[in-house]
Amino acid sequence: MSGLRVIRAGPGETIQDQGRFGYLRYGVVESGPMDWVAHAIANRALGNPPDAAALEISRGGIDVACEGAPLYVAFAGGAFVWERNGTRLPTAAVVRLRAGERLTAKTGAWGAWTYLAVAGGIDVPPVLGSRSTYARFAIGGFEGRALRPNDLLRVLPAEDAAPGEGAIVTPLLERPVAPVRVVLGPQDDYFTSVAIETFFSRPYAISTRFDRMGYWLEGPLLAHAGGFDIVSDGIALGAIQVPGSGQPVVLLADHQSTGGYPKLGTLARADVGAFAQRRPGEEVRFARCDAEAARAALLGVYRALDHPPASRDELLRASNLIGGVVNPISP
Repeated sequence: MSGLRVIRAGPGETIQDQGRFGYLRYGVVESGPMDWVAHAIANRALGNPPDAAALEISRGGIDVACEGAPLYVAFAGGAFVWERNGTRLPTAAVVRLRAGERLTAKTGAWGAWTYLAVAGGIDVPPVLGSRSTYARFAIGGFEGRALRPNDLLRVLPAEDAAPGEGAIVTPLLERPVAPVRVVLGPQDDYFTSVAIETFFSRPYAISTRFDRMGYWLEGPLLAHAGGFDIVSDGIALGAIQVPGSGQPVVLLADHQSTGGYPKLGTLARADVGAFAQRRPGEEVRFARCDAEAARAALLGVYRALDHPPASRDELLRASNLIGGVVNPISP
């Protein structure tokens, strides 16, 4: 039996698949990865199904060791510092771990989240159709909680052939500083026209109040035109809720199922991962976007993930083109 033994884990390191769907009406949120694109890329590089369970790693980092038979793993997301047995690796790569070898991730130049996938996927029991951790309900993942030292993460059998080692190269992992697209509504009429113009013309910063549930924004306060209480309604991923204080909050993977404050708009899903990679203190700007443009952007991401040039083999740059940091596998 192969697996990864957790040696050290920062706060909030969890197991996530693509999410838990169909239970929002019962108050059970979707969860899933904060950066769904990076999560999908790590799985795709190994030939895993896109919904395979992987480790979500926050800025606290993680240190794991391979136990049993060798494992192929892939990591992608923010520009974290990755090392295998103390040797520096690219920020996104596929590597082979032999028994006893250690893989370490630490916060790097940018990004708040990175993902570690294992060929075959992490073997934890599905709960309500998903292996994603929802710590507030203590369900999914590893015993419904964040990872701790000495946890052993077992691995499902891989369905595809070993991919070989190499750096993962795809434009989808490049996250240029650009305005995050927002579709107005459903309660944009609860805000003054000045407030809406302010939101799209002024910079905001990510507050230190941030977690998987949502990121509070620091910047100009937004004035309500018709009060700030509504009949509670459903919350979508990326919804921008504005309570009575006028300070907006962007609701993310572990968002609540309903809310009673008006929502100025919703992030375009194509941009959710890039937004989630922002760290406290980092500036963010928003751009107005209609639903059709948001849909087109999302379809563009799906095409980039599935198009033949972004196939698993093409995601891997030839070994030794990264200064020998990742070496070819011996025959």
